[in-house]
Amino acid sequence: MKPLTAACAAIIYHRFFKEVKASDYDEFLIAAASLYLAGKIKDDDVVKIRDVINVAYCTLNRGCGPLDLNDEYWAMRDAIVQAELLITRTLSFDLNIELAHKYLLYYMKTLQDWVGADVWNSVPIAKTAASYLQDFHHSPNILKYKPTHVAIGCLSLALQTYGVQVPLTDESDEAAMWYKPLVKDFTREHQWEIIEDVMEVYKHEATLKAA
Repeated sequence: MKPLTAACAAIIYHRFFKEVKASDYDEFLIAAASLYLAGKIKDDDVVKIRDVINVAYCTLNRGCGPLDLNDEYWAMRDAIVQAELLITRTLSFDLNIELAHKYLLYYMKTLQDWVGADVWNSVPIAKTAASYLQDFHHSPNILKYKPTHVAIGCLSLALQTYGVQVPLTDESDEAAMWYKPLVKDFTREHQWEIIEDVMEVYKHEATLKAA
């Protein structure tokens, strides 16, 4: 499955639960339907409904193998298809989902020329920023921000992770920050809010693992 498909599915999932009372719906069913719908939106041929069914089934039933084509399989298939229709209606058929990935790629290419190949290649800035972005999709907080802002926030966090200073910028002057030529309406406040929300994803994961 393509990373864009997974990200698209997460956005669909978060948008759906933003519109409804969470306790009224099965989150696993909505997740499976979101994944199936995202596969269609992103033309991801890898995402077949049978695979979605088996992944959902095996997630809910640890240690079990894939379902045979029996009554349980067809019931689950019908539930996912019906949930897909429910999601599209709940979202008013607005499935125009803009992801931050294309902006992140553009900003990284621009920044690579800015900081120089030697500095850029000395640490995995691009890989780390992409990981932050993908992981941020686990949080509904991603819906609070513009895709351009999310991209800059994740890239900023990656730069801070490795202590990379962008040349000809002044941290004490908002107008002289490296992201201003790229996204004029992005502020330092946005930067710290997004970084805090991204880090919260990892804190939550650590809490789940400890439980």
